[in-house]
Amino acid sequence: MPSASRTSAFARVNTLAGKRPTHAAFAWLHGNPKTIMDWQMEVVAIPAPPFGEQARAAWLADRFVEAGLTDVHTDDVGNVLGFIYPSSHNVESTGHIVVVSAHLDTVFPAGTRIHPSLTQKDGSDRLEAPGACDNGAGIAGLLALARALVHAQVDVPVPLLFVGNVGEEGEGDLRGIRHLYLSPLAGRIAAHIVLDGAGADSAVTQALGSRRFQVTVSGPGGHSFTDAGTPNPIAALATALGALNKISVPEEPRTTMNFGTIHGGTSVNSIPERAVASIDFRSTSADELLRLEVALHRAVEDAVEFANAHAPAASARGKLVLTIQKIGDRPAAQLPHDSPILEALHAVDRRLDLKTTVRLGSTDANVPLSLHIPAVSVGAGGDGGGAHTLGEWYSAKDRELGLKRALLLTLAMLDWAAEQ
Repeated sequence: MPSASRTSAFARVNTLAGKRPTHAAFAWLHGNPKTIMDWQMEVVAIPAPPFGEQARAAWLADRFVEAGLTDVHTDDVGNVLGFIYPSSHNVESTGHIVVVSAHLDTVFPAGTRIHPSLTQKDGSDRLEAPGACDNGAGIAGLLALARALVHAQVDVPVPLLFVGNVGEEGEGDLRGIRHLYLSPLAGRIAAHIVLDGAGADSAVTQALGSRRFQVTVSGPGGHSFTDAGTPNPIAALATALGALNKISVPEEPRTTMNFGTIHGGTSVNSIPERAVASIDFRSTSADELLRLEVALHRAVEDAVEFANAHAPAASARGKLVLTIQKIGDRPAAQLPHDSPILEALHAVDRRLDLKTTVRLGSTDANVPLSLHIPAVSVGAGGDGGGAHTLGEWYSAKDRELGLKRALLLTLAMLDWAAEQ
């Protein structure tokens, strides 16, 4: 038997779906698939490597203005923001707002060849290009929702903030959304919907946490024969990684450890001056991430201490020194099963005859989830594959259904936020 909250969520969604402006917004989505795909083609063609999203951000700011958003601006880190305000909006208001966001950046480095190709397959548009799905689909979906709501003259009950954010991928480390939640707007955010990639049948409700480190061991170096006995950074780092690799990680909570890169040295007959490794810990548990971080520090410190103590020339030529730099830190968190945004999503599913599978992921939603703000990351409709490869693709088949899902969820959370 459905819970009372789920029943009320379904009643809310049914009421919203029956309103004339909602019908008009749906009609805009139905009538403009070419416009949406044109946006996606345009934005995908603009390179947005990590820390190089400026050109794509400028493009999105122009599209936000064209869509009719208000107070369009770019913040200090490069996020693009634009609002839809209630008709009775008071500029001095400090009340709740709802956020819909999509990340601008890609994993592809500067200089990557990007030549979007649009073809037809099984009666639907198919776009092939690096970043076509992740996150060309999300950005196009963000614009489509903005344009549909403005066109339909939906009178939102609380301000709706659209954000094209920087820094979701890799070493971007969620810097765009982190900045949003350190801004004066942070305390006003009642709910946050992230559009990331394709699909209409899943939602990220559990945030996979990660901590990433760069470990550097440095020493005096020297000639392999004449300076024999000098402490060796590669040997010490290898000892540390070997010790760390012996540490068990649990299957539940799911936890992983990876040594991603290691490099150092000049030649086979040189004692290296430096050795560097990058290490990635991931877990659904913040406690496990902390345990592994402590173990990393202990392993490296012990290995360097041992190398210095047992190298005959350490006193005469110099000792090894270490640095451990945190290069990534994504918080782990989970949406409560009775969260209002999850209840609303189930209600939208029921209205649209969908079934959402909740899953684990590392997305911009990690940040609001860790702050106990109702948040999900959902696809922007359609289908896609080859993410993070040069062969990435996106199919617009059933995009409209995914966008209707995102739009109804947004309206439901706006209505909910107005009651808080």
